[in-house]
Amino acid sequence: MKPTNIKRKRKLRNMLFVSFIICFLLIVRIGFIQFVQGSELQAMAYTQQTLNRKINPKRGTIYDSTGKNVLAVSASVETVSVNPGNIKKEDKEKVARALTDIFDLDYETVLKKVSKNSSIETIVKKVDKEETDKLRIWMEENNITTGINIDEDSKRYYPYSTLASNVIGFTGSDNQGLDGIESVYDDILKGETGKILKITDATGTDLGTEGEDYIEAVDGDSLVLSIDMTIQSIAEKYLTQACIDNECTDGGNILIANPKTGDILAIASYPNYDLNNPYEINNEDLKSVWDSLSSEEKNTALQQMWRNKAISDTYEPGSVFKLVTASVALEEGITDTDNSGEFSCTGSINIAGTRIKCWRYYRPHGAQSLRQALMNSCNPVFIGLRAKVRCRKVL
Repeated sequence: MKPTNIKRKRKLRNMLFVSFIICFLLIVRIGFIQFVQGSELQAMAYTQQTLNRKINPKRGTIYDSTGKNVLAVSASVETVSVNPGNIKKEDKEKVARALTDIFDLDYETVLKKVSKNSSIETIVKKVDKEETDKLRIWMEENNITTGINIDEDSKRYYPYSTLASNVIGFTGSDNQGLDGIESVYDDILKGETGKILKITDATGTDLGTEGEDYIEAVDGDSLVLSIDMTIQSIAEKYLTQACIDNECTDGGNILIANPKTGDILAIASYPNYDLNNPYEINNEDLKSVWDSLSSEEKNTALQQMWRNKAISDTYEPGSVFKLVTASVALEEGITDTDNSGEFSCTGSINIAGTRIKCWRYYRPHGAQSLRQALMNSCNPVFIGLRAKVRCRKVL
């Protein structure tokens, strides 16, 4: 055999061996991609080619007992987000600058979001349509058709600001109930979130309407409270006046109920707070040093401000029940409101061998009428009056 033929066969054999090795390595690589990295790459492809945007529902409206006065309502606003992968590299800075100027944001923060390697980034939430219309005009003028989303959203408003604030509560940035009625009945009020599921090709181009799945949001149900706005307003007015006049540093509460049905007509608390700005502290002393407080101190102060003391705090109901004792005595004709000197406070009274003091036992009230005894919240008088009522009932 000639040497040239031997060399040719050896070269061919080497080429076949190299081709076999390359094919083997390619098969191993394909197998690794398919079976080891398959799930991860599939998820990455889905993230890259699928745009899933939430549509927030409107929370249900909260009415007073008349069903006419709105205590809490959701209004339509809009949320702006971006799909960084669908914005051309040369347009990213321009888009970030426009979003910064229109919505008065920090440029570096916006640019970081626009440049991220993610499917979607929220730029600004709950802005009025007048502002988003400026963005629409800018997009049209600059021929930006993909990468920026403007979606309908809702924002919670409280028309009467501080009215029944400790009862109604408020919502968070995602429309979830955080306190009061808004929190307790959140499942009823919040509704069901909708979404827009849009499929794109590898370049981020929409695949038309056949590549879009729209699930409409379901608005929440409304609530009608037993609270009467008129009674609530009057209770808050006079509670505020009484607390200021009497320098009640711990505030005060009024609870008004319908005695025939038990319906709560008003729960007034002082001090209250602005439901439209629930994170603004209402204490002037704390306001002046707010920035110097720790996060824990701020949280404690806010929790105290939001607290509905009328239902959260405990207290002895003895003085409250004096009204019931007085009402029964008047109804039974045992006494009248202004019989001068009819009752006497000596500082204490003995009941079954137990001495019960008046709160001012060290300086007794002396002779009093029923009206004066109520004003003084005098324990001995009402213990004695209760004994008279009981005797009358027995007889």
